[in-house]
Amino acid sequence: MDAENPAVAASAVTPQVSGRSPPGTGPPHDAPDVVTIVRAVAGHWDPDAFPSVSAGGRPMTMRTPRRTPRPVAPAPPPGLGPRTWAEVPRRSGQVLVVTGRDRNAAVSTAVLYERTGTGWRAGASRPAHNALNGWTDHHREGDLRSPTGVYTLTDAGGRLPDPGTRLPYDRSAGFTAGGTGFEGEPLSGSFDYVIAIDYNRRPGTSPLDRARPLGPDRGGGIWLHIDHGGPTRGCVSLGKGPMKELLRALDPAREPVVVMGDAAWLER
Repeated sequence: MDAENPAVAASAVTPQVSGRSPPGTGPPHDAPDVVTIVRAVAGHWDPDAFPSVSAGGRPMTMRTPRRTPRPVAPAPPPGLGPRTWAEVPRRSGQVLVVTGRDRNAAVSTAVLYERTGTGWRAGASRPAHNALNGWTDHHREGDLRSPTGVYTLTDAGGRLPDPGTRLPYDRSAGFTAGGTGFEGEPLSGSFDYVIAIDYNRRPGTSPLDRARPLGPDRGGGIWLHIDHGGPTRGCVSLGKGPMKELLRALDPAREPVVVMGDAAWLER
């Protein structure tokens, strides 16, 4: 029927050009064409070419997609410079920072930092001792210096029963200490609790393990242990109470490390 009406037939075959409706049959002339709409949806917003569109009498505005910002890594704990911090594994959620007074001093402080959603939370600052002659970047057997560096903390042990640590704990009479220290102080009880510092050793073994992957001339048996009131031969020592607290706090799932050295080395 409609095909017999010339006017209707003519409108039925009117060609569509550039995605627009025939004159007089589509939306107002200032409405965007298909290409402009596609660009806007794809994020190519041009406010001059694509004004607000009225849909049912209400203004409609196209917006570019929002991008989720990347998480920002927390700033390092105080006293750690960029070179030192670069050696700390990004996965580590617990960092024990041992700061020596100076290169040749045997006195230090130790602070455990734990990663939170807003940065690093500091624990209590504890007095500590390190080796008699201070610190070195290239530890050798018998140099009486503690090795600077970043080392994992994976294994613990002691003469006394496990105080409740989540680290593997080896209780053994082999942790018995005797004799006197450099200042004449008794060493008994120094190894009641120890945490192996993974310098020149095999992680996953007892602190008593004698394997030395770097060779025996590079020393070994570097531990965190109970302070006996004087310098050590290479270890770091803390009070008995702080050692028990540290053993209970360290969580292998958080991949704890110790960052140790004199203050100037740590600030590199």
